[in-house]
This record gives sequence, C-alpha cells and structure tokens, in this order.
Amino acid sequence: MENTGNIRKIEISEEMKKSYIDYSMSVIVGRALPDVRDGLKPVHRRILYSMMEQGITPDKPYRKSARIVGDVLGKYHPHGDSSVYMAMVKMAQEFSTRGLLVDGQGNFGTVDGDSPAAMRYTEARMSKLALELLRDIDKDTVSFGPNFDESLQEPLVLPSRYPNLLVNGSNGIAVGMATSIPPHNLGEVIDATVHYIDNQDCEVEELLKFVQGPDFPTAATIVGKDGIVDAYKTGRGKVKVRGRAEIEELPKGRQQIVVTEIPYQVNKARLVERIADLVRDKKIEGISDLRDESNRKGMRIVIELKRDTNANIVLNNLYKHSQLEDTFSIIMLSIVDGTPKVLNLKEMLYYYLEHQKDVVTRRTKFELAKAQARAHILEGLKIALDNIDRVISIIRGSSTGQIAKERLIEEFDFTEIQAQAILDMRLQRLTGLERDKIENELKELMDKIEYLESILASEAKLLSVIKDEILVIRNKFADERRTEIIPAEGEFDIKDLYEEEEIAITLTHLGYIKRLPADTYKLQKRGGRGITALTTREEDFVTELISTTTYSKILFFTNRGRVYRLNAYEIPEGKRTSKGTAIVNLLQLNPGEKIARTIAFTPDQSADMESKYLIMATKNGIIKKTPINEYQNINKSGLIAIKLKDRDELIGVKMTDGNQDIMLVTENAMSIRFNENDVRPMGRTATGVKGITLSKEDRVVSMDLENEGSDLLVITKNGYGKRTDTEEYRVQIRAGKGIKTYNTNAKTGKIIGATIVNNDDEIMMINSDGVLIRIRVNDISIYGRVTSGVKLMRNDEEVEVVSIAKLKTDEIE
Repeated sequence: MENTGNIRKIEISEEMKKSYIDYSMSVIVGRALPDVRDGLKPVHRRILYSMMEQGITPDKPYRKSARIVGDVLGKYHPHGDSSVYMAMVKMAQEFSTRGLLVDGQGNFGTVDGDSPAAMRYTEARMSKLALELLRDIDKDTVSFGPNFDESLQEPLVLPSRYPNLLVNGSNGIAVGMATSIPPHNLGEVIDATVHYIDNQDCEVEELLKFVQGPDFPTAATIVGKDGIVDAYKTGRGKVKVRGRAEIEELPKGRQQIVVTEIPYQVNKARLVERIADLVRDKKIEGISDLRDESNRKGMRIVIELKRDTNANIVLNNLYKHSQLEDTFSIIMLSIVDGTPKVLNLKEMLYYYLEHQKDVVTRRTKFELAKAQARAHILEGLKIALDNIDRVISIIRGSSTGQIAKERLIEEFDFTEIQAQAILDMRLQRLTGLERDKIENELKELMDKIEYLESILASEAKLLSVIKDEILVIRNKFADERRTEIIPAEGEFDIKDLYEEEEIAITLTHLGYIKRLPADTYKLQKRGGRGITALTTREEDFVTELISTTTYSKILFFTNRGRVYRLNAYEIPEGKRTSKGTAIVNLLQLNPGEKIARTIAFTPDQSADMESKYLIMATKNGIIKKTPINEYQNINKSGLIAIKLKDRDELIGVKMTDGNQDIMLVTENAMSIRFNENDVRPMGRTATGVKGITLSKEDRVVSMDLENEGSDLLVITKNGYGKRTDTEEYRVQIRAGKGIKTYNTNAKTGKIIGATIVNNDDEIMMINSDGVLIRIRVNDISIYGRVTSGVKLMRNDEEVEVVSIAKLKTDEIE
C-alpha cells in the first residue's frame, strides 16, 4: 500500500516561482540594497557595529583586519570572508568613499585597480565620522533583532546622525533591480536637511539651492545640470563626468595634456591602456608620448602631443573615445519600511528626518527614565539624611537587611528601590559636603527631566534638537566641494531667454492669463473709448491687471484663501487681442478655486524681505497682517494664505513695512483709514480681525496704503471717477464704520475700485467687453470727499468697468 502521508504534490512551476521570489526578496532586503535611514547595507552595518563592540574606535590602536572580519563572520554575517573584507576595504578607500568610515593602515588597494593586501597584513579602526553613525546606539535609539543563529542581538538600523545615504551613496545589484546613488558633499546635504526641517512644504527646486549635485571622492567635473535635476526630482537620471585636464605649453611650440582627476569608479591603469590602444589603432592622432607620473602627491597622466597638433581636438577625442569622460547613471533606490523604492531628493530627506525623530524621541525617553530613576533614589536619600538618626536606629535594631528594608518602607513610605539605596549608602554620605552634592544633583536632575519632557511634548523642540546636533556634525566634518559642476554646451537657464522689461499681465474672470509688453497700450486722454485688450467669451471679462517686469515673481491669491507663485516670464506671452492661457494649465488649482488677487515682487523687492509684511483684506471687511517670510517658500501646489470664514473672499493684498496707514473703500462708497499697528502680526493660516464695520448689502472693494500717493482715486462701475486729497480722510480706529468717500447715484453706479495715486501715475481701466483705456492721473479732476466725479470712460449700455490698475510713468517710459 502506498504511503502518501509525508508526500505532497506540488506544481514545480509554482514552487520555482515561490522559491525564487523568496530568494530575490532576501537578496534585495538582506544583502544588496541600502536602508534609506542609515544608507548602509547589512554587511557595512555589521562591520561598523562589530568594530564598536570590540572597542576599535579612533582613539584606540589599529587592529588586524582579519580579527575584525572574523568577528563579523562569527557573530553576524555568515557569508564569505572576502565579501566582508572587500566591503570594509571600500569604506577605507579615499577614491571610493566620500566620507571615510574606516581608517585603514596598510595597502588597501589603489585607483589603478590593484588589490588590497591580504587581511592578515592590513589593520583598521573606525573613523571619527563613523562614530556619528553609531552615536547613542546604547540609549535604545534603534531596534535590535536576532543574528543568524539567534544567539546574539544586532541592530536593524544605525542611529545615523547625518544623512549617510546621500553623503556616501551606494551601489548594488539585486534581483531585477539595481541601486546607484552618488556620493555628495556632507556640508551641502546637511544644509539641505536643515532647510527641509525649517520648511517641510518646500519643493525639490529649493533643495537644489543647497545640494548642487554629486560630489565624487575623485573630484573631476560634471558637465550639465539637466541630469542632476532629473535625478533629484524623479530619482533617476544620468550625469556626464569628465576628468580634469589642462593643456600645458612645452618648448619648441609643442603642447601636452595633463590629467589630474578622473571620473568616479574609473580604473586609472585601464584608462591609460585604453588611450594607448586608441593611439595604436590610429583612432586618435597627434599623440607622441603617454606616461603616468602619478605619485603620493597626486594623480598626473601626461599626454605629449606632436608639433602643430591642436590640443583641444585631441582632448575632445579623448572625451569621446575613452573613459576620460564617463556617464554615471543615478538610480536612487533604497529600502523603505522593508520595500525597495525609488526616491527623489525630498523623499530621501523626509525618510531620514522621520528616522531622526524616532532616534531622538527614543533617546529622550531613555534618558528621561534614567534621570527619573536616579531622582527617585536621590529623593529617598534626601529623606534618609533628614532623618538619619532614626534610619540608623532602624538599621541597627534589625537582625537582617531584609527586615531593615521592610521597616524603612513601613516607616518612611519608601519604595523598595529607595530603601535598598539607603541600605547601600556609604557612611561618607553623612558628611555635610556629600549632603550638598545630593541636593545639587537632584536639582540638576529635575531641570534635566523638565527639559527632556519638553522635547517629548513639542515636535518643534524635537526638530530644533535634531537641527542643532546635525549642525555640530557639519561644523566638525564638512569640507570643500571637490567635484566642479559646469553647464553643458548650449545649456542655459530659462530666465536667460527673457530680457528684463516692463510688462502688463491680464487675468480674466474665467481664469485666462497672458503677458504683454506694457507699451502695447498707447496713452489716451480721459473720456476716450480705449483699445481692445483681449478677445473674451461673452460671459468672461478681465478682473486683474498687473504692471511689473519679466523677472518678477507673481503671487496668486485665490478665493479659497490659498496662495500660488509663478515667475512672470513663465506666463505665456499673448497678442493684444488674444484671450490668453488658462491659469489651470500653469497652477495646480483645486476644483472650484479661482484667482482673487495677485501681487508682484520685483527682484529688488525680493532681495529685501526682512521686517516686511503682507496685508490682506477680505470682502467682509476682515484685515490680516503676516510676516512676508512665511510666504517665501511657495510652490505650484500652493499654500494656505488666509483662513476665510463662510462666504468671504480676498479682495486686496499689499506689502508693507509694518507702519503704514491702510485705507479700505466699500462698494457703497464708505471708507476708513487706520494704522496697521492696530493689526497684530498673525500666522499664515490665521483668519484676521475686523477692519471696517459694514452696513447690510455692502462689501469692501479695495484696500490701499496711504503712503503710495497723495490722492485717493475712486472709480465707479459706469466709468465715473475723481481724485480726493488723502488729508480729507482722518486716521480712525480699526473696525469703525468709516466715512463717506463718494456721492454715488444711478448715473455713476456703485464703486468698482479705488487706489492711492500721485500726479505722475497712470491708470488702466478695463470694461466687461475687454476694452482698455490708459489715462494720466493728472488729467482727472480733484473733488471733495462727498462729491460725484467726471466721466473717465465711455461705455455702451450694459457694459461696466470691471477692473482698474495703477501704472507709474517712470516705470513705463
């Protein structure tokens, strides 16, 4: 009879698939790819941890490499000894690792590809930088797991007090995937980390201001920035790396090319051999001699040229045909929560910062528990010293230590720990000096406990601790960038495509935007019919008109209280009568979100942002003042600019120095003037305070600053307007009802807009048909506060003025 009790029928294809997936995941997670948190593969982590366990630190003598490798093999890494040794060797090679983690003594290999000496000949110890990877590991900062035979515990990740994955990069081939992360400059990476800590809404573009690009240990030159930007934005990219070569003059009109730096991971001996092959095969002509003059002072490959040979042509041929120019492929793949992921620069910093939050939180809890335990004992000792005669009497009268402990607990309400500490106390503690020491130590511990608890209670304080500690590492270990980055031929900044010129930007009710030269519109007398500024759909009309320059930054404030940013030159240029480009093609607006107001910053204004504020006003009369620095890091996905209440909208935004008089004008011709010091500065997401008390059916239509001119210009829907001296508007207290500013009637219509002007200003007015007129302010009459004005723009029936904007003659002409 067939015994099938221990036999299972399994489809071989299914078993192969399952087994191979298990194998591949083991290789991916347990061998070939680095962890995003500490930037180490398991073998490197085990080497460093083993060295720390053995006490092979920078302040101790070197130890034989064989001893280190043997300890790693026996305790943590059951693989080949050569794989462990070569991993350690790479961490000690100046031409392989940007921030050395192992300090080696002996022959650790060369850039020519020479093998290191056998491990029985070389010696090593940890580098000072490696200590920062392991710092505080004894304070429960990271989780441990069993080693391969479950006889020991090993760290699953190191505390890594600096972003090692970026600083030292990583290379590895797993199953079906590979990682290739270049090394970077430690100072630049830490600067980017600090910026990210302070501005977690920032985009990759802002981080690129700090991390210029890879910084290879062999220096050389990166040609072009496009590949760098692609890699940091998407996690994948290619950079072209060139060796550094100089052309030197020789006697008798001859020249030579001297190479002093070569691309990262290029074998120098093979490079020289390849150049010799190119000369022999006549793929490169004009080379008379080739020799490697490298020594302990540095690299020097000399390529002598024949007389009358063009050195630049030869050099370009060397770049083309040899590894003097090489391509470094960047794949920012690492292990995130046990899963391989391709990350961009911001995501790498995000996961690193999350790790540091966890490390510092765990360390703080560890130190807090330790401090509390010590304080608990000291409190018991203090009570014992205050009652020392009775304590001694109890101890002397007890037959055993256990009885003495129980009697102390019963009489003084000590815990068992405190009672044992009293029994263990030496007689020396009874002196007055020792008593003072206990009281001082207890006071210091209580201060420390308060500080540690404050870190656990506040993420801002936690981040501040991380930032302070990482800056100490920067100050201690940062060095100058080695790899120079130069633009590729034909590579340019998009800004360079545009000359700085005065422009007018129009934005319509339905969200169409365009850019035009400001001189498109010729000056006209008041009362003219204007010229067509754009062709709009019947239900569309212009709501915003901005006078600025091509190099300005435009902030777009929406009806939902969010703010977005664009460079002025990013707005497509249109023809005078074109409708423009839909703003949703330029900004990531949410459904139902429309642009309510805009503000432009010229380069001169952007350079001086300290002590500046943005003043915002809403339709319902709310006013808000916020430091402008809170709006520095805005991206195309937007940020909250002001928290709006139901059915309220933003109607005005201005930049101030903190001491301006603000003027609000309403649709029903009321106005109020008050000093902005009545409005306290608030955060970016605050709601604001009342600026004017409105009557029923009224709304605020404009906000302006009194110092921007001498007259208040008020314009109505039917094209009427006038100027009034600002002296007629007394300073009042914020939140009042205000005073009358215009005598409106059926002929004039309600107020559409108001602005503070000077005689040399000009005004652009646009009506609902898209017709624009440009008028000099000194052509508009000055009238008293409670009067009607004169006709400024003639409109057909059912056509109204919908938008006004102020221009300055000295800016336009």
